[in-house]
Amino acid sequence: MQKIAKAVAACLVAALSAAPVLAGEGPLAHRDDLSPRDRGRVARVTAPATDFSAPEPFEAMSAGAATHAKRIASTAFSFPSANLSFEDQQRFALGNGLFEKFWVSSPASTKASDGLGPLYNARSCQGCHLRDGRGHPPLPGEDAVALFLRLSVPPASEDERALLASGVALVLPEPTYGTQFQTFAVPGLAAEGRLEVRYEEKTVALGDGTQVSLRVPDYRMSDLGYGPMADTVMVSPRVAPPMIGLGLVEAIHPGDILAGADPDDADGDGISGRASLVRDEASGETVLGRFGWKASAPTVRAQSAGAFSGDIGISSPDKPDPFGECTQAQAACRAMPSGEQANLGETEAPDPVMELVDFYSRNLAVPRRSGIDDPQVLAGKELFQALQCAACHRPKFVTSRKADIEAHRFQLIWPYSDLLLHDMGEGLADNRPAGTATGREWRTPPLWGIGLTELVSGRETYLHDGRARTLEEAILWHGGEAQAARDGYAGLEKKDREALVRFLKSL
Repeated sequence: MQKIAKAVAACLVAALSAAPVLAGEGPLAHRDDLSPRDRGRVARVTAPATDFSAPEPFEAMSAGAATHAKRIASTAFSFPSANLSFEDQQRFALGNGLFEKFWVSSPASTKASDGLGPLYNARSCQGCHLRDGRGHPPLPGEDAVALFLRLSVPPASEDERALLASGVALVLPEPTYGTQFQTFAVPGLAAEGRLEVRYEEKTVALGDGTQVSLRVPDYRMSDLGYGPMADTVMVSPRVAPPMIGLGLVEAIHPGDILAGADPDDADGDGISGRASLVRDEASGETVLGRFGWKASAPTVRAQSAGAFSGDIGISSPDKPDPFGECTQAQAACRAMPSGEQANLGETEAPDPVMELVDFYSRNLAVPRRSGIDDPQVLAGKELFQALQCAACHRPKFVTSRKADIEAHRFQLIWPYSDLLLHDMGEGLADNRPAGTATGREWRTPPLWGIGLTELVSGRETYLHDGRARTLEEAILWHGGEAQAARDGYAGLEKKDREALVRFLKSL
């Protein structure tokens, strides 16, 4: 497999090298990792498709040489990047063990595994990211694990407004319950409450008279364990996104993402993607956010550290509070024992724990596509571009030559996302700003692997809260900047709608 990966990498580099240099003043001038000659070649390779009679070169290799070609089964999202060295495969395996690890409450005989909570949403990373795929909302009678609620309150003073404007805080926590609603607690402590999801069906008609039922979610918090919440609390439901390809997303040159932003819609196409600018807690600098539903995290490690703290209640060098999301108002929570062990490190998940989990998370491989030459797939791909779906779900990038991980450098990848914030309309609005993202904006989620959702996660659920049960429902929920694309889809003949969905399922 290592020899095959190296051969594929050589072919991809050869393809990039063979691409003709574009004329003009120098495309991709922002790519400080490339020579002027390489910039022209990369611009050529990443240009939008114009011929839909056949697949593009290397289109099946969604993640470049990192793409895995293992047998497609329920474990399709759990393989390492195919071009990792033997030593890095070992690091990946160690990170996998920590990603699947169940944490326990303190004190415990398993000294390296205690520190859970005291309040939490899951006992392991895998508990939310089912088989490294996307989570889903609970079925009737189930506890909510892979779906949780973000909480915050609007600013009430100039000081609070200044704090948000500075970027030091993305949101203001609800005074008692913090920024996340935890539905589980360690023995001897009350959970923050119960989360219930109820749905109301709404029927929409397509152009040919077809009726499609969409479910409108209603989220209710009950049995509050620490008193009432603020009247002004803002709530946002979130399901865990799939884990594949994250390191390659981090390896995209920031200039390529920023070059796609059009905040004032200067080209008049109705699409005005904005960059999410966030504070990097490690450096204190304002940087590009690209991870999470609102692009609120700049790196995979920052996202992982936030999940360790907020979802599991485990401290790390990045988030050192051993009480996780326990607020100062929750005195009983902060009086519980922690899992810090002086002989193991200063936090409950000291390095190398975070280093290994970060490496694992950045190297979960994207599966190789199949059926890319199917006439229906090709027809759907052409419709995807004609309806301007590709204006936000940008098909491809070439990663930076300076990427942190060697296996991620100079790869032609197909994430189908511009990683920018877009106004998705009132129907999908959570009305909860976070950082520079408004209450109507969401980051364009990558689409690679989306066709394997049911196989990996056990059922189809899409969008930030899992409300959509099919890809068609997900499309029909699009609004705002995507309204024209949504309406274009709704107006297609049945065979064309089926072709577009078939294309999505091929990704």
